[in-house]
Amino acid sequence: MTTPTPRPRATARASRGAPARHGVTFPRVLAAEWTKLTSVASNSWLALGTIAAAALTAYGLGIFVRTADGRSGSWVVVSGFLFAQLGFLVLGATVGTSEHTTGTARVTFTAVPRRLPVLGAQVVVTTVAAAVTATLALGASYLATIGPRAGEAPALDLTVPGTTRVLVCFVVVGAALALLGLGLGALLRRPADAIVTGVVLVFLLDFFLQGVPGRVTDTVRAFLPSAGRRLLEDDAAVAAADAATQGLQLGVGGGGAVVGGWMVVVLAAAAYRLRRHDVR
Repeated sequence: MTTPTPRPRATARASRGAPARHGVTFPRVLAAEWTKLTSVASNSWLALGTIAAAALTAYGLGIFVRTADGRSGSWVVVSGFLFAQLGFLVLGATVGTSEHTTGTARVTFTAVPRRLPVLGAQVVVTTVAAAVTATLALGASYLATIGPRAGEAPALDLTVPGTTRVLVCFVVVGAALALLGLGLGALLRRPADAIVTGVVLVFLLDFFLQGVPGRVTDTVRAFLPSAGRRLLEDDAAVAAADAATQGLQLGVGGGGAVVGGWMVVVLAAAAYRLRRHDVR
């Protein structure tokens, strides 16, 4: 008489108390990137510095603006974007280079071998962080300019064509510049290289070309990322700028398309390098 052999239950018993493993998912990658962003104290200080720069610049410029100067109240509120945009660029560049400067790139991309979900998660967290920072900066600038706008500076009038767009695009363009910085950071992989390149593209080239106006230089200026700043001008100011230029007249939509195009192209180049080249 043979005794039946019982089926092994060790595997089943061992697996009952073990946590289920679902592998790499985008929500997990997103949570990891958000933790990286918020756990670094310097990022919080950068956001606070960007908010303070926007508010203080808007207040300082608002003091000297008069109604007869042809400026609008919306320009007074968003004028702090002149320096705040540097903060958005640095934020994006910091996120884009973080894996390479901390030496965790190999660990991260071993855990996420497809790589692109990491860049996608960085796009999401950078957009959220930049949008929140820009919204707070806009609110701080509005409060900081209450005094000047109640005095000699023009009042904020939402009935002026383009005013609502200007306020909304303060947040939109801020997020776009942060994504441009992210793309440069992921592409160049060094914070200094990414920040310097961003400053040249957004600030210096436009500044130098503005000093030598002409058909060629004005056309080049129209296709720089700085063209996105026309989204922060009301309809009358955009019309006046287009009338004065010797190059292409892109209008508001054209300025938005230019900065959006730069953002997409740089991020696409970063994605290509991330997918095809080694990481260190």
